[in-house]
Amino acid sequence: MSSEDSAGETDGATRSEVWKTAVKVLQDVEPPHIPDGASGMTILVEWPPGDPGTPPHRHSGPAFGYVLEGELRFEVEGEPERVVKAGETFWEPGGDVIHYQDGNARTDTRCRFVVTMLCEPGKPMLTLVDEAELARRAPLRAPRPTD
Repeated sequence: MSSEDSAGETDGATRSEVWKTAVKVLQDVEPPHIPDGASGMTILVEWPPGDPGTPPHRHSGPAFGYVLEGELRFEVEGEPERVVKAGETFWEPGGDVIHYQDGNARTDTRCRFVVTMLCEPGKPMLTLVDEAELARRAPLRAPRPTD
């Protein structure tokens, strides 16, 4: 049986003070859209070298990610394409916003990242966007690096 005294000792061992500085905030954002009754889902995604990732899509709620390994080519509607490297974070608001790219930015190594999403009840966590909608919403996309 464990007992803790007023000095913060448990079973005779002194508690470390590391917990006071062990946490590092990686991302702090206020999403504009959280669906009522949302559920949380955390996924691990692994893209092989050069893989373009998921076709253009959207999520029913906001998504928050952290790149574990490699480099992620990331682009959401209205923002320029960027590369997110291992140890960096990304997020997207979800809802009606199109997520254009989430592929591996490198051809010589895999890309691994985790994403936590708040999903709207009764809706899939990912919905692909068809070519007709992409054409209608083209003016909302940030200029491409090759434009």
